Amino acid sequence: MPRGLTIGEFAQLTHLSVRTLRRYHESGLLAPAAVDPASGYRYYSSAQIPTAQVIHQLRRLDVPLAEVGEILQAEDPGERADLITGHLRNLEAQLDRTRAAVTSLRRLLRPDPGELPVRRRTDPARTVAAVADTVGIDDVMAWYADAMAAIDAAVAGHRPLGPPGGLYENELFTGGRGHLVVFRPVEDPPERGRVRPTELPAAELVTTVHHGPHDDLAITYGRLGEWVVGHALAVAGPVRETYLVGPRDDPDQGRWRTEIGWPVFAVGAV
Repeated sequence: MPRGLTIGEFAQLTHLSVRTLRRYHESGLLAPAAVDPASGYRYYSSAQIPTAQVIHQLRRLDVPLAEVGEILQAEDPGERADLITGHLRNLEAQLDRTRAAVTSLRRLLRPDPGELPVRRRTDPARTVAAVADTVGIDDVMAWYADAMAAIDAAVAGHRPLGPPGGLYENELFTGGRGHLVVFRPVEDPPERGRVRPTELPAAELVTTVHHGPHDDLAITYGRLGEWVVGHALAVAGPVRETYLVGPRDDPDQGRWRTEIGWPVFAVGAV
């Protein structure tokens, strides 16, 4: 009486190598239907083919073996779908990071030969509606979205006095965690929940405007940094970003405009 499909036959039917099938067996993902106690030969059933194909597709999506096991063991279809969806979100985030890195590399390898338009100005102190916190660099985007949503709700009905912006301490970039302030300039800034009237101190700024998506914002930061060093200036405080046109204003990333402003002072000045 046949014991089932040999490991070689099963490998042909599933397009999985014998070596891969052995690894899946050892990890507990796909045990053979039977193992000959005398020879140690592995035998599989035709009913295991769909399971093998599911594992194969999950591995093609780079799902770790441990997570593949969780998906296979989940009896509820909704739970399985949630596990797979969570991994797909991670893949999408990784793809976004890859695209951002590629965009930055292209600009670095094909630098803009034009001169960077830089302005130098003094901003007076002003009171804005703001949310402030200490945040890890990996959490900045989610924190920013939540903070701006809170500000938008709090300032509804208040006359706007300018575009939104943010202050980012240097420690955020050097140590991976730093103090952040995001704000909207409005008339009579309210206090509501975590939104507080906050005074932005006066500052002498060197500014430039980054055009387009935020993926390569760091390139414009670098070019502005070269300008600052070349003009014998030193940075004196948290960097200021002003979102002249952003994703909340226009879905077309090519139209986004982000002003970068560094508080500076002349090196050697008293």
